[in-house]
Parts: sequence; C-alpha cells; structure tokens
Amino acid sequence: MPRLIIDCDPGHDDAIALILAHRHADVVGITAVSGNAPLAATTANALMVTALLDVDTPVVSGAAKPLVGEPIHAAAVHGETGLGGVDRIAHERSTAGDDAVAFLLDNAEPDIVVVAVGPLTNLALAIDRDPSWGKRIAGISIMGGSTDVGNVTRVAEFNIFADAEAAARVFESGAEITMCGLNLTHQFQTSDPLTERLRQSGTAKATFAAQIFDYLHDRMETLIGRRASAMHDPCAVLAITHPHLLRAEPRAVAVELRGALTRGMTVVDQRVSRRRDQANANVAYGIDAERAWEVVMESLDAREST
Repeated sequence: MPRLIIDCDPGHDDAIALILAHRHADVVGITAVSGNAPLAATTANALMVTALLDVDTPVVSGAAKPLVGEPIHAAAVHGETGLGGVDRIAHERSTAGDDAVAFLLDNAEPDIVVVAVGPLTNLALAIDRDPSWGKRIAGISIMGGSTDVGNVTRVAEFNIFADAEAAARVFESGAEITMCGLNLTHQFQTSDPLTERLRQSGTAKATFAAQIFDYLHDRMETLIGRRASAMHDPCAVLAITHPHLLRAEPRAVAVELRGALTRGMTVVDQRVSRRRDQANANVAYGIDAERAWEVVMESLDAREST
C-alpha cells in the first residue's frame, strides 16, 4: 500500500481524492494550501473530511498566498467555502500545526509520494528550504497543467496559474513527477446516474459525495450547459494507487511565467525526436474511465448492485 501525503485545497474534487486515498493508501498526512478557497476554508474542509472518515490523519495548514502576488480562488465553481452545497459535519478536530513545509521536510522518506492537487506553493517552499527534498521522496503526483486547453485562461489550468512560480520550481526540482492535467481529467466525468448510485447507497460517505456531485452538476449546467463535471483530483491519486488504469509518457514540461496570454501554461514538449531526451515528468494522456469509476465508487460505498 503506497504511503502518501496529500497536499490539497479542498475543493469538491479534493474531498473525493482524500476519501479515495484513505481507502487505497496509507495517508501519512494532509497539508492544506490556499487555492479553491482561502487557506482557513481549505484547512477546515480537510479537517471535516477526516471527521467524515473517522481517521486521525494529521492536517497541517500551509501557505495562505502564492510566492508572487495575491491569491486567487475558484468560488464560481466551488463556492465561497470551497465545499458549496455540502452539509457541514460537526466535529471538534484541530490542526496538527501551521507549518506544512516543516511537515513535508520531516516526512521526506524514500517511499513517500506527495499527491499535490492544489497550487504548488507548499512544495516550492519546501524545495526552497531544502533543494534536495524532491529527490528524497519517491515522487510527486500533480493534478495540474494541461497538454492543450486551459480552464482559467485559454491555455492555463487553475492550480498552475494560481502559483506559476511555485509550479516552475517544482517541475525544475529533479523530483519524479507525474502530471495529470486537464487533457486527462476531462476524460473522467461525473454524471447523474453516478449520483443516483451514491444516493441509493445512503452511507455517510456516499451521501456526502452525492451532495458534491449534485452541486457541481448544478454549477456546470449554469456555466457550460451540461450536468457533468470533470473529477480532476482523484486522477492524481489513481496515478499512484492504480497506475495500470492510466497511460503516461515521459515529457519535458516547463511552466510559462511571462507570456501575456500564456502565463501559467504548462509547455509540454511533444516532439517525437525530443520528447524523451529531457523529460522531467510522466505526463498522463489516457485513463480507463469505466474501471477508474468503479474504484472511486467502491471507495465512496457505492458498489455496483448485482
């Protein structure tokens, strides 16, 4: 069973990723970062998921703003709290600290994979404090970037755009990186039938997930006219827990920092003659969505009825 640290900014899909990770991995800790919502909200949401799961995974708060500039959030998708539309779970849990960087450094072990599904600020700060950190862990699985279309701009994905400088440092760190970008995650879509399976299960996890799916479907229906949402962040967990369900290729990836139209773009070298020579990441291109959904739904207590 892989040992993971989940660096996240919950976020609806982050919450599903946390549930999935706790089912199929040894989650050593959760580090929170500003992203989908402000840091106080993402930290509170991470704590609430641990309460839902009744686990004692430590939650450590991290960076409240990017390396450069002011934070941006995704309230249009996730709501002001980051978990819009979800019934809050009462609990008395508190964080295990507010120094996510120290937690990442203290737990840098050869079998640890960091699954990073928010802006990469905490990871970049860890690299700044210890440039060897990325090489002292097994790897980093990132939900971020894209080989083609963006979502916050024409070519930039939210997690990378929200702290492009941090992302650049991570991709340049020498760590073993897997990148699950929008080109992959858009292949992994929720649906109303999946929501109904969750509702019929009726367990706490399934009900929580059904509320997430319903909220996202309502938002997507307003934003893009259809009731489906890419379930981005679980893909970065599946890349480690179920790598046989994804197809990835070694590529050289750089983060654009200065382009007026392209800031935050992950520039992926896809030239046949050079794609392997200077590769710094395994870029995911395909996912067996049907089998992946069965893994996720089982983790949410919504097995297919027989």
